[in-house]
Amino acid sequence: MTFEIPAHDGKPAGRIRQKNEEVILKAAEDEFARHGFKGTSMNTIALKAGLPKANLHYYFTNKLGLYIAVLSNIIELWDRTFNTLTAADDPAQALSRYIRAKMEFSRQQPQASRVFAMEIISGGACLTEYFTQDYRIWFQGRAAVFQAWIDAGKMDPVDPVHLIFLLWGSTQHYADFATQICRVSGRSRLTRQDMQDASDNLIRIILKGCGLTPTV
Repeated sequence: MTFEIPAHDGKPAGRIRQKNEEVILKAAEDEFARHGFKGTSMNTIALKAGLPKANLHYYFTNKLGLYIAVLSNIIELWDRTFNTLTAADDPAQALSRYIRAKMEFSRQQPQASRVFAMEIISGGACLTEYFTQDYRIWFQGRAAVFQAWIDAGKMDPVDPVHLIFLLWGSTQHYADFATQICRVSGRSRLTRQDMQDASDNLIRIILKGCGLTPTV
């Protein structure tokens, strides 16, 4: 079964619209992350957003449309950051920037990352529209950048596909498994400094594994 990403049917854009959509998406992220798709209702999202339920249906036709919007929003943010990598880049600098950007997403939007993780674990039916041949071509293009760095002698020969999976998994771990991290480390929550320290360590470990010298 596949689902199309919902359109907004040409409804007028503007600051109010943008603000309302941001409020709704944030509320939906929180509710879906806490209760899952089945356990969340449009009514609870409206209460969380502090908006009338009718407003939700104005911007998003139904719960499924809103759920897919939450998923598509975080994927687009992640992928947009990855799009900036080119074969001409210095790999140490490019990978450092990418890791920091992904970690910042994990800090700022942990709930959206958890919704994505739960969707993938449950089979990813609502992401079928993303994981098409076009996405695979896009992914292969990203892997080709890593291979170009290797071919040019800029970094050690590692498997580009597994390196990408490592980058994704390690950075999203700090959002998806924050509860585990906090309990093991005795923290009540992950602070900005905690995420900065984690970013520094990920950069050091991953870059050295690629034969690169971490930049400041």
